[in-house]
Amino acid sequence: MKDLELDRNYKKGSRGRKIKLIQEWLCLHNFHVYIDGDFGPATDYAVRQFQRKKRLLADGVVGKACFAELVKPMIRAIRSASSVKKSFGQMVVCYAKQHLKQHPREVGGQNKGPWVRLYMKGNEGRAWSWCAGFVSFILKQAGRSLKISTPVKTSLSCNTLAANAKRREIFFNGSRIKNKSQIAPGSLFISRKTASNWVHAGIVIQADDEVFHTIEGNTNDKGSHEGYEVCRMVRGYKNKDFILI
Repeated sequence: MKDLELDRNYKKGSRGRKIKLIQEWLCLHNFHVYIDGDFGPATDYAVRQFQRKKRLLADGVVGKACFAELVKPMIRAIRSASSVKKSFGQMVVCYAKQHLKQHPREVGGQNKGPWVRLYMKGNEGRAWSWCAGFVSFILKQAGRSLKISTPVKTSLSCNTLAANAKRREIFFNGSRIKNKSQIAPGSLFISRKTASNWVHAGIVIQADDEVFHTIEGNTNDKGSHEGYEVCRMVRGYKNKDFILI
């Protein structure tokens, strides 16, 4: 993945796409700078502060060691987890928690930043809501670890996820699920807007009688389907459908 690769050292006076990436990661580490692709005095200052925090040589040069520290949260999120004695659903939950721990979130605007590009196959911007991309990325990680295909064909679209699940006969209308124990950890929920339109997706961590617990992307602490981060949530069953894993 290009966002995890550094082609050369960068310092004050450098310009270009890689500088925007460096600036994005500085912001994600709470060293906030303007993301404009220009390695000016503010970016130089932020880099030196970041280097001091990480106990690196504070020379203002983003080389391999500095860049590795900048992208470390993503490296931790995508690393392989142990699959010993784990079902597919358990692997999904394991990876969802692994990503949540690194606090993936947008930076630089709506549906923008390295985390969004990771989940959305390099795409970003207002049109690229990334909840289904997050879910699909986690499913594929679990499948790779277990060396099996995902139970549902992945997609960047909630509607396509629903359609694919129906073809596999693992899609269930939430109002028709009487026994919540059917919703095993690692299953997916999708929020229904109409009978043929779903606007949000996430991963079920635990299903209780009245509520279920989730990890989901492109949301916030209000449960928005157009938020900015990966969150752990508690949701009710109203207008929710499920892809059972």
